[in-house]
Order: sequence, then C-alpha cells, then structure tokens
Amino acid sequence: MSSSLFSPITIRKTSFSNRVVVSPLCMYSAIGGVAQPFHFSHLSTFARGGAGLVFAEATAVSAAGRITPQCLGIWNKEQADALAPIAKFISDAGSVPGIQLAHAGRKASTAPPYDGGKPLAKDHPDAWSVVGPTSTPVANGFAVPHELSIDEIFALVEQFADAADRAIYAGFKVIEIHGAHGYLINSFLSPITNTRTDEYGGSLEHRMRFALEVTRATRKRIGESVPLFFRISAIDNIDSGWSMDDSVVLCNALANEGVDIVDCSSGGIAGAPRFRAADDGKPLGKALGREQGFQVPFAERIKAETPLGSMAVGVIVEPDYAESIVNSGQADFVALGRELMYNPFWPLHAAEHLGANTENNLWPKQYAWAIVRRQEILNSRAAEGGTPPES
Repeated sequence: MSSSLFSPITIRKTSFSNRVVVSPLCMYSAIGGVAQPFHFSHLSTFARGGAGLVFAEATAVSAAGRITPQCLGIWNKEQADALAPIAKFISDAGSVPGIQLAHAGRKASTAPPYDGGKPLAKDHPDAWSVVGPTSTPVANGFAVPHELSIDEIFALVEQFADAADRAIYAGFKVIEIHGAHGYLINSFLSPITNTRTDEYGGSLEHRMRFALEVTRATRKRIGESVPLFFRISAIDNIDSGWSMDDSVVLCNALANEGVDIVDCSSGGIAGAPRFRAADDGKPLGKALGREQGFQVPFAERIKAETPLGSMAVGVIVEPDYAESIVNSGQADFVALGRELMYNPFWPLHAAEHLGANTENNLWPKQYAWAIVRRQEILNSRAAEGGTPPES
C-alpha cells in the first residue's frame, strides 16, 4: 500500500525520504549558546525514529537574539563545531538535518519555561537589553526594547547571513528563517508592533522589507542548491493585525527571494503562539478552537495562492490525518512537535499503520532484527492463544 506521507520529495538538490518533519523544539539546555550532549541525544533520537527532516531548535544568530540564556546559538565557530556531529548523525541515519535561524527581538532575555518563562529582571546577572522595530514592549513586565536604527538593521541582516554560512559549514542541509511568533522578524511584519515611519515601517511593503532582506542575504550565502524554509505566523489573531491576505502577499514576495517552503504557524505577536494557548482543563485540541490541524488551512492557502510549497503544523496527532493532509495536497510536509517528544518513533509507527513499512525496513538496522522477532512473538501468541516465553 502506498502512502503520500511516506513518499519521497526533492527540494532543489536535497531529497527527503518522507514528509514527516520534527518541528524546531526549544530545549533551553545550551551553555553559552553551545550545544551539549543532551542536544545530540535529543535530536539523534528523531533521526532514529524515521522523520524525513529533523530541525534543530530556534538557534540565535547573536547573543542578544536568544530567547533565554540557555538557548542555542550559532554566532561563532565554537557553536557551529558543537552542532556538526549532530547534523552528521542525522544525515547518516537517513534523515535530513535542518536548522532554524532566529532572533527573539522583544521577547528575548527571559527565563526558560521550567523556571517560569518570565522576563529576566534588569539586575539579573544573565539579563541583556532587547531590541525591536520600536520601543514598545511586549506587555507589562517586559523590558522596553531599544528601537533599532537603520545601520543596526543592516547589521542584523548580516548576522542572519553569517549564521547561515556557519550552519552550512556545520552540515545542515535545510535552513529555516524564523519569521513567526512575535520574534524580531515577525515584529517588523505586524502593524501591531511596527509603527515606524521610515522605509522599514508603515505600509505592508515597508514592513516586509526586513524579512525580505534577511531572506535575500541568506539565499545568497547558502547558494542555489540548499532548500530554504521560512516560518510565518499566518495571522496575528488580533483585530487590525497581520492577516492571511498579508501572508499571501509576503509569501509571493518570499518566492522571488528564493524561499521554497513556508512553515505555517500563527499568533504570538502579543503573547504565546496559538498552539501554546491554555487548555483551561479541556481535552487537548478542544480549547479555543484548537482542534487537530487547526492551522492546516493556512498551509493550504499558501500552497494554492503562491508558487511556494507549504508545511502544516499544530496539533497534528493521528497518522491518518497527517496522511490526508499530504494526500489531498493541502501541504507538502507535516511537522509535529509535542507528539514527537512524547513518541519519537511516531514516524515508524505511523508508517506501519499506513502500510508503508510492511517489511520493517524503515527501522534502523540495529533495531530491525529485534522488531522482526517481536512480530514473530506476537504472531505466535495470537496463533496459540497463550503467552510465549520471552525471547
């Protein structure tokens, strides 16, 4: 039985064995921006689990671009060198290693979620100054950002490009630019947060300028053979904020700058992204309209109304549903986050469920023989109606 979710796809010169993607998952476990053994263990598991594309978490292009002091960075060679063995293992395991380049902007200098996630106090030893398109803070209790000058914006464009250089050096085969969730690029795009009156603010064209300049510089550095993804918040979900129509305009412009796939999330300009909103005691996916695949229509529209491919993300849990997204042409890739943290081997189990792994040949060879033996035991147990001895 064929499966659309487990069919191969080639973007530029990179081939993916299937359409399952590990969404960038912040782990807040780096030291000075440098990946630790935890990161190797964490990301290598997803490669063994059979995902077609494994993204490293949001990785800061500068020290000031981290969300927390414990976030990954790639603003120097030491950080790139620490990421290189991770990228190599993912690639050797048959998955494609990707990295998301990010700058947290107004949302930087906070504590990790396991320490409350609040902005660090000014006198905290690890705190730093935050930046944004204007001096408007995220909310009460957040630091007042420094309004970026034109020269500082130019420098940030170069920081993204330099980080892309280091990512390719480290062995990553897909680059994603983080333009969502209220972080720096998104804060330039949204009229809620960008009230500048110069060439980087005001009209939609001007608010898009920074995003397009980052994209242009990144594509120039990585060359024409490397796939370039761009994560958007498709809507702000706030009156008079960024809209889906705006996203279509942006994505058509991104296509002209060499983007291949748009990763379609939403929200975050004035709080948490929509997928992280509180459940209020309701079953997962039932609160605030967050049913399974609630963001898929964004990916579907981008794919239909722009030259770009798209990636769907957000409360995608069931293999049959993930299969239907790709099979119906709503998106080219399906990204999972929390579900893969809960079960890193979701892709292999999904392939089995969908009939795409009938020979167990998608499992790592080190595991496959044991999986075959396990199935023999289960078959024996079913045939004899008893409990077989342990193997």
